[in-house]
Amino acid sequence: MSYRSIKRYLGENNLERKCLFLFGTCLLLLIGASFWWVEINAERLVLNTTRSNGRDLVDTIMLKTHFERWETGGDRKQVVRRLIEDLEHQEQDYSYEILSNDRAVISSITSRPLADSSERDIFKTLVAKMAQQEEQKRLAEQEQSPRPPTGGEPLTTQDLIEPTHLELPPVFADRPFPDQDEYHYFEPVYWARNCRACHSDQQNVAGELPMLVIKVVIPYKPTQDLIARNRAILFAAAIITVALAMGGLYLIVRYVIVKPLQHLREVSDEISHGNMTMRAEIHTNDEFEELAASFNKMLQHLTDAQQEMRDLNVDLDARLDELAQLNVRLYEMNRLKGDFLANMSHELRTPLNSIIGFSDVLQGIDSLNEKQKRYARNIQKSGRLLLDMINDILDLAKMEAGRLEVRLSEFRIDSVIHAQCDMVRAQAEEKNIDLEVNIQPETPALFQDQVKVQQILTNLLSNAVKFTPEGGRITVSAHMAKNGMLHLSVADTGVGIPEEDREIIFEKFRQSKTVLGEDGLTREYSGTGLGLSIVKEMCKLLGGEVTFDSELGKGSTFMVKLPWTCHSQARRDTHLDNKMHELTRPKRVDFHRAESEAAPDGEVRPTPEPRNV
Repeated sequence: MSYRSIKRYLGENNLERKCLFLFGTCLLLLIGASFWWVEINAERLVLNTTRSNGRDLVDTIMLKTHFERWETGGDRKQVVRRLIEDLEHQEQDYSYEILSNDRAVISSITSRPLADSSERDIFKTLVAKMAQQEEQKRLAEQEQSPRPPTGGEPLTTQDLIEPTHLELPPVFADRPFPDQDEYHYFEPVYWARNCRACHSDQQNVAGELPMLVIKVVIPYKPTQDLIARNRAILFAAAIITVALAMGGLYLIVRYVIVKPLQHLREVSDEISHGNMTMRAEIHTNDEFEELAASFNKMLQHLTDAQQEMRDLNVDLDARLDELAQLNVRLYEMNRLKGDFLANMSHELRTPLNSIIGFSDVLQGIDSLNEKQKRYARNIQKSGRLLLDMINDILDLAKMEAGRLEVRLSEFRIDSVIHAQCDMVRAQAEEKNIDLEVNIQPETPALFQDQVKVQQILTNLLSNAVKFTPEGGRITVSAHMAKNGMLHLSVADTGVGIPEEDREIIFEKFRQSKTVLGEDGLTREYSGTGLGLSIVKEMCKLLGGEVTFDSELGKGSTFMVKLPWTCHSQARRDTHLDNKMHELTRPKRVDFHRAESEAAPDGEVRPTPEPRNV
């Protein structure tokens, strides 16, 4: 199984299966390794038991052989015979052979020579092991022998004690033959010092080297059965252990871990279906109970927040209704304002035009004296001033309503500048003000709204003449920038704008309140305070902007930036119109539908546009 398969299996299953799978895998590995180690040791123990049995049988064979050949008197023969009978009764099913590589020994003892190469190899191995053990014994005896006296000191009793024998492992060899149901055990028989008393007549008493090997053949089936029985017991114990562990784990995971989580999931499902009264009830006195308490606190907090949100929604609905009513009133007031401006356009401009016209006629009558002519000029001047104010108010109202149209045409900017300067030149000469014009030569034709550009320049020039004292200077400059914009500037040497009034200078009906050395601009200079507001809105309408730089007492410079070629639509909404539309846009009531339902003819009555005379 690859890593991706394991990851997909763990990701697609629930917590219970994951725990059982992971714990079961680890448990199988641990138990398998443990029982494998136990089985190996059990097999080794059984084999050691079989070897020990073979070693005991060799001792029995040696005793039986010596008893049979032991020369004793009449009484002792009876005892020896009984001992032999007891040994024969205690014997198990086995057979043995005495092997030797010495012909003299073979002839004197019931033995046979080595039959095959495997027996000869075993014989050589045993001889080598015996020689190694004899060498170890000799070295041990030399180390444990009494030390000679030195310095005339007598030997102690400890020095005269016989050296202890070195404990060495038994020398043997074995070969199991499971297919033949035999186990062959080989153990050497060597001549010891205590054997010389009885075997002194033997010719090959060589001292300590092995001369005989006893081969014991034991049935191997009982050993195999014992190993198989132990293996079966181990396998059964492993299976039972794994089954019990998996069962215990299932119960622990099912009732200790999964059941509280399922309860939390059921509560969450009920809450998701709208049952907000459900609460988690877990009483386990552990982390799950703390989790349930935190879950209930969170749920209570959500319930409280939801209730607060409902209360806020009710309050918001009430405020929206109130706002809708205010929007209805505002819409009605805006409509009334349009009607008022239309009536004012008709009712005021027509009489003013008549007054201005009759004042022109009066000035042409020769029978009037100088005083009467001065009165006629004052009437004409005041009428034109009032007409300009009305025109400013109407233009600003059109821009706010988004009804100011842009009529694009191609014209020369130098011609427009010279024409507008000629219009205010008479007023400038009355105050002895120098009016200079600096225009970049050979400029291409400008594609803009000529009327709007003229009105922008006229308002800037009028402000410059109004706020520039006698003997001052006004400079009008125009050039084409590298980015394709028209840079138009009007600079004067007037009173300037103080720092605190620079943020409000473009607002409607606002003028600077500070005049250098006087009481204030609003008292010395007349006007509606709409000139710069109209300039700013018209610049935005034409796709440009207006900025200024001023220093109190030294003058001001107003800079207008307009696209040299305007790609505007025939009609564009201004910034003020966007704000007004956002303010007056109905939120929850379709006012146009209400108007259409209220109109007797089923049509929406639009706001009347101011009429120009």
